[in-house]
Amino acid sequence: MAQEVILFQEMKGLGSVGEKVRVADGYARNYLIPKNIAGRVTNENLQWLEKRKEQLRQEYEERLSAAKAKAEGIQNTSLTISVEATEEDKLYGSVSARDIAEQLEERGISVEIDAIKLPEPIRELGVYDVDVELHPEVKTSLKVWVVRKEES
Repeated sequence: MAQEVILFQEMKGLGSVGEKVRVADGYARNYLIPKNIAGRVTNENLQWLEKRKEQLRQEYEERLSAAKAKAEGIQNTSLTISVEATEEDKLYGSVSARDIAEQLEERGISVEIDAIKLPEPIRELGVYDVDVELHPEVKTSLKVWVVRKEES
């Protein structure tokens, strides 16, 4: 037998918060409901679901507007990263997403490393357009200048 439950938490492979899903009785009775991952479809749980959907929508809108504001700040920023390089403009090492995130952090812009979309680390001197994905709906780019470190 199967029963319908409402998910209170996102479950990979099963569904997201607020979804009604059909699961085996034993799975619902012995795992999902006792661990408060899901609940039976009742009027009380349906009312909770409606409130939770509204909360999630508001949180989503807040994250979206914060990402848009941050994107404007990033779009008007260019970074210069000084590195040691060979005569052929090859870097000793590379410039990674972590390096770019640290440079942004020094300028007061906090960005997760995985938001910086660098297909591979930068290994040559030059100017690069680096994509930054702050939110599924908010993407921007940033100019990164990789220059030779001045010898002292």
